[in-house]
Amino acid sequence: MNTTQTGARGEDAACTFLQKQGCQILARNWRRPCGEIDIVALEGKTLVFAEVKTRASNAFGGPLAAVTAGKQRKIALAAHLFIKENAPKFDSIRFDVICLLGGKLTHIKNAFSPARGTL
Repeated sequence: MNTTQTGARGEDAACTFLQKQGCQILARNWRRPCGEIDIVALEGKTLVFAEVKTRASNAFGGPLAAVTAGKQRKIALAAHLFIKENAPKFDSIRFDVICLLGGKLTHIKNAFSPARGTL
């Protein structure tokens, strides 16, 4: 399986997991020139932007290490555009990371906060 297929499987698993937690999936692989958001979901009145990282092993630092400060900035910029373009109704925003490592899913809520002034 190539990395694209692995990533797609991970995102499918993450969506299924979020839906079982009561989330409504609003978008997947939402792209703009400034960045991409793997999953946009609504959990109650919280708008969730989730980055999904799938890895077979912890080589190269594992999945969470791949969500660098630069990646976080791009996700926050894309989140800003998503809100501007779609005007979803929400009371709060959360940035999560969902890691799939060797078949085990770990959901990290509030994994990061965007830089001040991004949103």
